[in-house]
Amino acid sequence: QVQLVESGGGLVQAGGSLRLSCAASGSIFSIKAMDWYRQAPGNQRELVAHITGSAATNYADAVKGRFTISRDNAKNTVYLQMNSLRPEDTAVYYCNVLVTSTPMGLPRGYWGQGTQVTVSS
Repeated sequence: QVQLVESGGGLVQAGGSLRLSCAASGSIFSIKAMDWYRQAPGNQRELVAHITGSAATNYADAVKGRFTISRDNAKNTVYLQMNSLRPEDTAVYYCNVLVTSTPMGLPRGYWGQGTQVTVSS
């Protein structure tokens, strides 16, 4: 089993910044992709940012130029630096990591518990 612990959410004024963290632990051989999703009330969960094992990244159009995803492989942790926050960024943010637990194992996705980000106008 793999556990993910998220931190860093909170309340911030528009234009402010937050940094989210998601640390993975447990039965980990390697971590492939690491993603951040968000879900606002009444909306579907959407992909915000993606980072591969080789640190290639891509972003949703709504956050390009404002958010930066990064990873620390030594700590099995993924980060999301969020700058120039807007009220429409308000949502619960979830990390998702693709993990193999053995050298020949198939990758499996795991979700974090979610962290609330609220941006006031």
